[in-house]
Amino acid sequence: MKDHVYKLIELTGTSPMSIEDAVNKAIRRANKTVKNLCWFQVVETRGNIDKGRVQYWQVTIKVGFSVET
Repeated sequence: MKDHVYKLIELTGTSPMSIEDAVNKAIRRANKTVKNLCWFQVVETRGNIDKGRVQYWQVTIKVGFSVET
């Protein structure tokens, strides 16, 4: 079995629609420049309120990817 080595990066995605959309935006953007994305972990969820309503979501995630050998 091949031993894997992983690296973590931390990203924050934003969306006026949903937490899931904020996560997907962060991952789609990372995928443009980072190879071998494997998994993510939600670290923090927060948002902005305007006039008593959620204006947008901010979701911080850790993204793991395998390091090429």
